Amino acid sequence: MLRCIAIDDEPLALTQIASYIGKVPYLELVGKCRDANEALKVLQQTQVDLMFVDINMPDLNGLDFVRNLTDSPKVIFTTAYSDYAIDGYKVEAIDYLLKPFGLKDLEAAAERARQRIEKETASYGYVPQPTNAILQDRYFFVKNDYRITRICIDDIKYVESMGEYVRIYIEGQDRPIMPLLSMKRIEEILPSDHFMRVHRSFIVNLNKVTDVSRQRIIFGDVYIPVGDSYKQAFLDYVNARSL
Repeated sequence: MLRCIAIDDEPLALTQIASYIGKVPYLELVGKCRDANEALKVLQQTQVDLMFVDINMPDLNGLDFVRNLTDSPKVIFTTAYSDYAIDGYKVEAIDYLLKPFGLKDLEAAAERARQRIEKETASYGYVPQPTNAILQDRYFFVKNDYRITRICIDDIKYVESMGEYVRIYIEGQDRPIMPLLSMKRIEEILPSDHFMRVHRSFIVNLNKVTDVSRQRIIFGDVYIPVGDSYKQAFLDYVNARSL
């Protein structure tokens, strides 16, 4: 997940960019800023991986704002004027979106940013361990928000596929962990005696299942469907433990 902020002095433009960011699965908006001063406060308070920065802003324009940062996140400039394109690339911007731009334009720029960041942090990816060691120790490590995170297998509630990523939901944590990991790989890692794939997009920890209703597994306010291809195996598991 890339933590990002949007900076634009035009309220409608800021709302539009925020809406687009919310539709990209691996982007998380952590700040909407009307000017460089607001953005600076956010950068001082939280980790930011990517900034969408309008160039024409009062007091301090986007280019000067980025130039003045000592440790800048990756930058995608947004502006209604094409004159700044060369200046934008001089400060190593990932991309330059000319207004008005659409969701697909932002998605393409965000994907370039994601690839650049992943390339630079490639050495911090999934930490390979022999499967038998994972099963014995009951934990494994993954890259999460550009740091290494230890995951205790027994604390996993369920896993959701998100294309190239998975969302790992941990008991007691509000936010899932979202590593670059395939569903096939996570299925190989998790012990089959306690975890079951119940849908092409979901693996559940059978020890955490407490309620089932109408071919759905209930985790609080989350309803996980049981796919037709996986239904019989799951019903066999439930029936074998039913009174």
